[in-house]
Amino acid sequence: MISPLEDSSPAARLEALERDNRRLQRYGMLLIVGMAVLLALCVVLVYSTRTVTPEVAAQRFIIKDARGTVRGVWGVAEDSSLRWVLQDAAGRPRVKLSLLNDGSAGLSMTDSAGRPRAVFALDAAEGGSLVFADAQGRTRAVLGVSPDGAANVVFADQNGATRAGLGVNAVGLGTFTLAELNRRGPAPAEEDTAAADSTPAPRRR
Repeated sequence: MISPLEDSSPAARLEALERDNRRLQRYGMLLIVGMAVLLALCVVLVYSTRTVTPEVAAQRFIIKDARGTVRGVWGVAEDSSLRWVLQDAAGRPRVKLSLLNDGSAGLSMTDSAGRPRAVFALDAAEGGSLVFADAQGRTRAVLGVSPDGAANVVFADQNGATRAGLGVNAVGLGTFTLAELNRRGPAPAEEDTAAADSTPAPRRR
């Protein structure tokens, strides 16, 4: 069987060859462009893995574990304060770091029930305090330094009432306070006296 190319005239064969040549040139150009684009992507990928991005802008960052549980949140709150929260495996906030708009800052650690147990705070007047609470959330001990230079430590009972304090005032004098518990009933010495008075006298023979 004779092919159409062999059966055509020399002019037709020449035109067919030129058409095939132009088609090959287009394919070659597309191949060169594709390889150039692929090479450029490879260069960008390698360069990006070897360099550190100088700046990342965001209002909030969320950290999740392998199960998708949120373990940390860092960002700007609705009141424009800056907050950093770390959560346990159950998603409960346990550590909070805050910077308020007035410049005051605080670090608090919370138990599994959501009660703050330890708080370290620096107020806007640059007075610092360290507060410890019990399992019921009642403040039991406070260590503080006021802006005027006074320092003190205060202890409270299970009801949150202040019972003892020790400190140094702004002029450098030591202070000590001690509050006694309200006694219910007579004092022990009075009870002993009453018991002695109620003892019957010995009978005379």
